[in-house]
Amino acid sequence: MKRSEQLVIVPVPGYGHYKSALEFAKRLIRADDRFSVTILHLRSSFDPYPDLLKKSLLVSDTRLRFIDLPPVDPPPYHLGQQSIENYLVLFYESFIPHVKDAITHLISNPDSSPPLAGLVLDFFCLPMIDVAMDLGLPSYLFLTSGAGFLGLMLYLPTRHTQIGTEFEDSDPDVELPGFANPVPVRILPGAVSNKHGGYAAFVKLAQRFREVKGIIVNTFAELEPYAIQSFADDGQIPPVYTVGPVLDLGGQAHPGSDQVDHGKIIEWLDAQPESSVVFLCFGSWGNFGDAQLREMALGLERSGQRFLWALRLRGPDRKLDGPPDRSTLAKILPEGFLDRMGERGRICGWAPQMEVLAHTSIGGFVSHCGWNSILESLWNGVPMATWPIYAEQQLNAFGLVKELGLAVELRLDYRQQKGDLVTAGEIEDAVRGVMEADSMVRKKVKEMGEISKRALMDGGSSSNSLGRLINDIIINHPN
Repeated sequence: MKRSEQLVIVPVPGYGHYKSALEFAKRLIRADDRFSVTILHLRSSFDPYPDLLKKSLLVSDTRLRFIDLPPVDPPPYHLGQQSIENYLVLFYESFIPHVKDAITHLISNPDSSPPLAGLVLDFFCLPMIDVAMDLGLPSYLFLTSGAGFLGLMLYLPTRHTQIGTEFEDSDPDVELPGFANPVPVRILPGAVSNKHGGYAAFVKLAQRFREVKGIIVNTFAELEPYAIQSFADDGQIPPVYTVGPVLDLGGQAHPGSDQVDHGKIIEWLDAQPESSVVFLCFGSWGNFGDAQLREMALGLERSGQRFLWALRLRGPDRKLDGPPDRSTLAKILPEGFLDRMGERGRICGWAPQMEVLAHTSIGGFVSHCGWNSILESLWNGVPMATWPIYAEQQLNAFGLVKELGLAVELRLDYRQQKGDLVTAGEIEDAVRGVMEADSMVRKKVKEMGEISKRALMDGGSSSNSLGRLINDIIINHPN
């Protein structure tokens, strides 16, 4: 008789991270009927969407369940102003006692809970390795970013031992594991240059990477072959399991979306010619000031392309609002823009991104280069123009353009907090480039989309890697 295996997954309550963790959990239990998954749900007031996503998820399989942990007080607000990365690490560290209590309860109730095979942690939850060690459990890292970001984090402790201080923009280009080309410091995540806790937080996390039993990465071997091979050649790195693309292929609507607006978006796309629309969308937190929005509007108008633009504004409470009304847009965008565009373009708030990218009318994607968005765009064979905004997105954009040739460069080193302004001319050129019908980028993206699908099939690289992970989890199961 096969022994049951239970994994506890601790995702952070950010929409992109949380959704990837859910999809990985569902894939794991579909792949092997010995496994069940318990997700420890960390409540957060600064991103309500994981709560809504959990409530909207109809779990028909009893092998996937949630445990709500008690809320904790967030760190002082000013720490988040100085470094959001440090703020998040401190916030999730404060959940450690509740995580330990929940896992201890699971262990002490074997009749109602299968034996625990390990703890799977999000990047920001790596300090919880200590809980696993205290309870005699193996721990695994689930990385929602790509192999390029993994290379940076594996490099950080070595550099910190040698230099011990933050990166400076004036530093020479960096030789990172996983990158064939030297990487300019200006496209590294802002945290590694942050002198107010960001750098220290990233180093603290990076120093834990080699303590896990395995690193699960949401990528596939054929997408980042140089990086994956470089990790395999380094005997000091835990096993790396490429299980991606981990995507919600059902295209479940974002909990913040408006279903009426959703229907209008799809109806409008249905009326457009094949591959004629450029889609602009910048993730859960992407938003721009009025001056940048005007440049975007002018660039789109001058490009002559049809467009679907997911535009979100911050309200008086600093939270991102839903679809902006026409009168508000008319005050921000160039005079007469809305009238001149007519049916050539559509502006919305939330957009059903996976469904939009899968639509036959979409021919290009101007993206913030969040890793989930990259995988969704590749899956659907839609070429991207790079407009990274925060986190590791600049590094992702560099990899797409310089390493892989899978995107059109709009900007690689855009820094919103430094007041960067992307001009209408740059936007016009990038939109024209990404919509070019016979470009080499489009051809390569179409090919990579097909490869991404084959990676998940039986015998595909990611299917095989998931099988190795399952076997290793069973081998590492504590007796």
